[in-house]
Amino acid sequence: MKYRKEKDSLGTVDVPESAYWGVQTQRAVENFPVSGLHAHPKLIWASAVIKKAAANANRKLGKLDSALSDKIVRAADEVMGGRFDSQFVVDVYQAGAGTSHNMNTNEVIANRALELMGREKGDYKYCSPNDHVNMSQSTNDVFPAAMRIAAIAVFKDLSGELDGLSKSLSNKSAEFDHILKSARTHLQDAVPIRLGQEFSGYATAVERGADRLAGAIAELGELGLGGSAAGTGINTHRGYARLVVEYIQEITGFGVRPSANLFYSMQSQGAVIMASGALRAIASDLIRIANDLRLLSSGPMTGLAEITLPAVQPGSSIMPGKVNPVMAEMLDMVCFQVIGNDRAVEMAAQAGQLELNVMMPVMAHNLLQGAEILKNAARVFRIKCVDGITANEDRCREYIDKSLGIATALNQRIGYLNAAEVAKEALKTGKSVAEITREKGYLTETELKKVFDPMRLTKPG
Repeated sequence: MKYRKEKDSLGTVDVPESAYWGVQTQRAVENFPVSGLHAHPKLIWASAVIKKAAANANRKLGKLDSALSDKIVRAADEVMGGRFDSQFVVDVYQAGAGTSHNMNTNEVIANRALELMGREKGDYKYCSPNDHVNMSQSTNDVFPAAMRIAAIAVFKDLSGELDGLSKSLSNKSAEFDHILKSARTHLQDAVPIRLGQEFSGYATAVERGADRLAGAIAELGELGLGGSAAGTGINTHRGYARLVVEYIQEITGFGVRPSANLFYSMQSQGAVIMASGALRAIASDLIRIANDLRLLSSGPMTGLAEITLPAVQPGSSIMPGKVNPVMAEMLDMVCFQVIGNDRAVEMAAQAGQLELNVMMPVMAHNLLQGAEILKNAARVFRIKCVDGITANEDRCREYIDKSLGIATALNQRIGYLNAAEVAKEALKTGKSVAEITREKGYLTETELKKVFDPMRLTKPG
């Protein structure tokens, strides 16, 4: 491999000749061979968005030459398009605050800008990663802003998938609305319910998860750009903070806004905690739903078997014909990871000190990875599982005919204690609740038919 020599304040380093990264990125590659995990594509995109917006703002404010600004903007556009994703080689576990990632971005854009000028990579007197691409910026305000912009982008995608999953569950709710079954509380027989009503609860839970994401997106939209190193705005034009955010709005279409307090935006990661908490809440609900579907489909001969999930692959290497609820199992595992990621975000967010939280790289990784895998899992769970669920109506009816929970309907006619005696005798004798009620003469035949109409029992009144 051929190398070029680049120099920084610590000395000279060999950088691969073909690389668009530079000396500081090369040091980070050598310093942090930890996980082999690199920046999320949306974090790369968001970082380039900021560099483009900053170049435009600095040009308009008279701080950056128009010709140079144009080359930086063009290079940033190419980074935003994903052309240089392979050039972002810094491990996610890196120097605090994300300095290595920020410099990776600065160097890639600077070297591509130099190429566009017809100059050699590393000829930084014509386009410097620090003096030009990073003008009016510090890692300390760039990285948290990039993390937020990236999270907004991924959250919007996740929100779309949750909407799709909620609609799919709603469709099943309508399809199953006529199917009576026994509800279960404490995993014991309870009052009658319609299978469609059960699924309506699942649909609403997912819908509310998307609502929580909308709140998190709004919170993430406050950007502390212009705070520079400590929130004071050192080395920035007084109009920069407002203008750079306006350019980000124009580039992304996101409802971002300048921070009301740049010191707060640098010190606190409360918005990221809220965003991660929204993912945790969604994951918790999805675990519950996935486990319910696993339970309702258990069997097919010795379980509940009230519904059937689509068969997508053989379930056993030894038991012929066995089919497992693999899509629900996958969703569970993804959600466990999301909840674990949230814990890492929480620990990192409370570790800030004085003017800066230096633990942002691990926060960004866990937040973005959690949202990404949740988005993908929700999509395939909808397509390969929920959309193909069928109901076993006969089994549902069989259970409701046997359920002791239907005795609840007797409370207002014969009283709770008498109804309890009916239920106990039905359990002891194997007879139905209706049969015992008839034998004891509590109700006439007409009253029995009215009281024990299961469909009436699934509605108020």
